[in-house]
Amino acid sequence: MKIDLGEFQIRSYRASDKFSLIKYADNFNVAISLLDSFPFPYNEIEADMWLSYAMNQQPEMNFAIADKNELIGAIGLKEMDDVYRYSFEVGYWLGEPYWGKGITTKALSAFTDYAFAHYKVVRLFAGVFDFNPASGKVLEKCGYTFEGRLKSAVVKKDKVYDQLLYAKVSEENIKKYFGKNTK
Repeated sequence: MKIDLGEFQIRSYRASDKFSLIKYADNFNVAISLLDSFPFPYNEIEADMWLSYAMNQQPEMNFAIADKNELIGAIGLKEMDDVYRYSFEVGYWLGEPYWGKGITTKALSAFTDYAFAHYKVVRLFAGVFDFNPASGKVLEKCGYTFEGRLKSAVVKKDKVYDQLLYAKVSEENIKKYFGKNTK
């Protein structure tokens, strides 16, 4: 998979991404705003495990954000199940040297469109830790709506934080999958 974003792109992972993945992911300032399942420190073993998983995932749901030379971040989906099976959680991160340049907004906007077109999904959502307002701004710029604050929902580095919930719904996909069978 490849989505062109001008000088950047969203693309499938490659084995050659290993060292740039370590270079940008092994950063406390990146890891602090992500789930604890995102390892820190991020080393070769972690990179090998992730690349093996992502490159063999069916369907492919996790992708690299890259410039013409290397991976500089990542974006992906987590499929929900049971009554939430038409909702996917979207997650993303970008290497710190690339922050504040609009790259994440471009990537999330294009990836949101891709997700609604290529997966059986009606709702994309993201949880943002309350100490990371920049991520909430990215989501809002991409048309996600703030749905609420989950009080004391996150424990990160032995501190308790609120989680801010954002979502975007595809009315087109609701009609496509359910016709008139909605609320």
